[in-house]
Amino acid sequence: MKKVVLAFSGGLDTSYCAVYLSRDLGYEVHTLTVNTGGFSPAELKEIEARALRLGVASHRSVDETRNYYDQVIRYLIYGNVLKNSTYPLSVSAERMSQALAVARYARELGATAVAHGSTGAGNDQVRFDMTLQILAPGLEIITPIRDKRLSREEEIAYLKAKGIEYNAAKAAYSINKGLWGTSVGGRETLKSMGMLPEEAWPTPITKSNPEEVTLGFEKGELNSIDGKLFAHPVEAIAHLQAKAGPFGIGRDIHVGDTIIGIKGRVGFEAAAPVIIIKAHHALEKHVLTKWQLSWKDQLAQFYGNWLHEGQYLDPVMRDLEAFLTSAQKHVTGTVNVTLAPHRFHVNGINSPYDLMSAKFGKYGEMNLGWTGEDVKGFTKIFGNQVAIYHQVKEDAAGKS
Repeated sequence: MKKVVLAFSGGLDTSYCAVYLSRDLGYEVHTLTVNTGGFSPAELKEIEARALRLGVASHRSVDETRNYYDQVIRYLIYGNVLKNSTYPLSVSAERMSQALAVARYARELGATAVAHGSTGAGNDQVRFDMTLQILAPGLEIITPIRDKRLSREEEIAYLKAKGIEYNAAKAAYSINKGLWGTSVGGRETLKSMGMLPEEAWPTPITKSNPEEVTLGFEKGELNSIDGKLFAHPVEAIAHLQAKAGPFGIGRDIHVGDTIIGIKGRVGFEAAAPVIIIKAHHALEKHVLTKWQLSWKDQLAQFYGNWLHEGQYLDPVMRDLEAFLTSAQKHVTGTVNVTLAPHRFHVNGINSPYDLMSAKFGKYGEMNLGWTGEDVKGFTKIFGNQVAIYHQVKEDAAGKS
C-alpha cells in the first residue's frame, strides 16, 4: 500500500482525513502530531489513542519545542518581532516548525504522499504546501478538506456513516496553544467590531496584586528569572508564562493581512512573549548603537513578515538571522519588570554594556566629553549642506 503521512491534531478535520485517506483512497496512513509546546503528556496520549481508534497504521508524537525555539523563536526575540506592532506571530511561527517536522518524517518513513487538514480559507495551507513542496518535492500533497470544500456537518456525517461517532458539540471558541502564545478564534473575531469576553480566554485572571520580576539575558537569550538559571530558554519562557499569564497580560486581537489576500482578526494571549520582547528591546536600547537599532528594526520587520508568509526556507532568512545574531553580542544584563492585571511596565535595566553611562555625561544636565566650543563647530558642519541649500534657494529667488 502507498504510505501517506498525515499531520494530525486529533480534531475533526484531521480525523476525517485519517478515515478518508485509508478507507476511500486506500492509503496506509501514518499520523504525526508535532508538539511545539502546546500539548501536555496526557493530551498527547489521548490524541494517539484517537488516531489508533480511527484505524491508522501507526502514530507518532514528536516534541519539536526546543527546535522551534532554536530555529524560529530566538530570532523573533532578537528582532523584537510583533507583527503590526501587536502580534508575536504565535501560530504562523509554530506552523513552520510543524511543517518542517512533517516533511522530515515523510522522508524518513519513505512515504509517497503527505496530507494535512487545512481548509482553503487560511494561511496554513500555504505554509504547509510550500514547505512540503520545497523539502519533499516528489511527494503528493493531499488536502481533502480543502479539495472537497467540506463543511463541518458533512465531515461529521461522513464519519458517522463509517461507524465513527464524533461529538458534534462545537466549542464556542477555537484554541491553538503553543510555546509562543495561544490563539483564540470565535464569533467576535469574525467581524470588525467586538472584543473577546472573559470566558473565551484560556487562562483566567487569578492574580490582582502587582509583582516584580527580573529577567536575565545572555547575548539576547532569556536564561534566568529572578536569579534562577534555566538549562534552556524554553524552560524560562514556560516559567514566565505561568507567572504572568494569570494577570491577563498579553491579551489582544490582531488584525492582519493574510497570505491569500483577505484581512482577518484573531485573538491571542501571549504573556511571556510580549514581556520578553519588550524587556529585550529595553535592554537593546541601552547597549546597542543608534544605527544597530535602526537597521535591526527594518530587517526584523521583513524577517517577521516573510516568516508569516511561509517563506522560512528562503536563504535570505539565514542571512537575516546572521545579522540578528551578530547584533546580540552585548545584549546581556537584567531587566526589571512589574506585572499587574492586564498590564506590565519595564522599570529599567542593569548591564555591563550599558551605553547610558554617567562616565560620559548626564543627558540634559552635564557633559563630560566635549566643550561648548566643540558643539559650536559640530553644529556648523552638521548643518552645512542644509544651510547651503537655503542660501542657494534665496539667491536664485532674488535673481528672478
